[in-house]
Amino acid sequence: MTAFQVVDFARPPEHRPCARPEPEAGELLIRIHACGLNFADLLMMQGRYQDTPAPPFTLGLECAGEVVGRGVGCTIPLGTRVAVYAGQGGLAEYGSFPEAACIPLPPDTPYDEAAGLLITYGTSHLALTHTAGLRAGETLAVIGAAGGVGLTAVEIGAQLGARVIAVARGADKCAIARTAGAAETIDSDTAGEQGGLKAGLKALGGVDVVYDAVGGTLGEAAFRALNRGGRFLLIGFAGGTPPALPLNHALVKNISIHGLYWGGYREIAPQAFRRSLDEVLRDHAAGRLRPHVSHRLPFARVGEALELLRNRQSSGKIVIAIDGSSF
Repeated sequence: MTAFQVVDFARPPEHRPCARPEPEAGELLIRIHACGLNFADLLMMQGRYQDTPAPPFTLGLECAGEVVGRGVGCTIPLGTRVAVYAGQGGLAEYGSFPEAACIPLPPDTPYDEAAGLLITYGTSHLALTHTAGLRAGETLAVIGAAGGVGLTAVEIGAQLGARVIAVARGADKCAIARTAGAAETIDSDTAGEQGGLKAGLKALGGVDVVYDAVGGTLGEAAFRALNRGGRFLLIGFAGGTPPALPLNHALVKNISIHGLYWGGYREIAPQAFRRSLDEVLRDHAAGRLRPHVSHRLPFARVGEALELLRNRQSSGKIVIAIDGSSF
């Protein structure tokens, strides 16, 4: 089989021939049909992600496919269609994964949607419902609102009854965020010309919850627009640097700052993690969540897909067809 692997952090990953894995006890062998890309894949290529394994390893944090083999103790039947939170290994023709990381799918769920469903929707749902406790009628600002996780935060925030202000780069991405449920949008490319992001958010009444997937000066400006008792969610630093948050403001205004690494919740709050994920899958099956896949590319073009992700030329998800299908 073929896998897309990091062999050395000093050079680009590459397609390599590998032996098909054999599932160990508690593992399922998955024939992978599609793999969703995430910003964390870019960090893993450089050895900068918190869960980066030692090379060589196969990229791909999440995927979807069919169960074709089972290790001792597994109960999910052969032939079951599953979505997988892999952590690594999704950019390959086959992978062996713990059964606990494999979530059975409804028969009509497309593989491309399933491959990009768990991490982005799981992150936003857990962050907004469990960590921030977002309530109907509150105002949510999403920084990086047209990105992989940001667009799901817009969608879930709107469904929870919040007034969502989407901050995104350019008119096209702002329009995508409006389609996902944003009540207001701010173009981060021109916010400076309009008096700054802080002023723009303040003019809209301030913010109760900030969902920051970008960091840097945008995150700092949004923090300063938080109302008393607000909550700030540190989701990621796609802009390259963490925000420098003024902690004296957090003290005086009773602002809570929450870091959220979704995968870590499997250990620190496994019941909340699984409950949130089950709600995401139910909402998707019922048509209440509609994943936005901006690019679908074949396995041979995964390097090109990663460049699209790096250069922020995508919105929502980029999904790779591993098996040559056109979805």
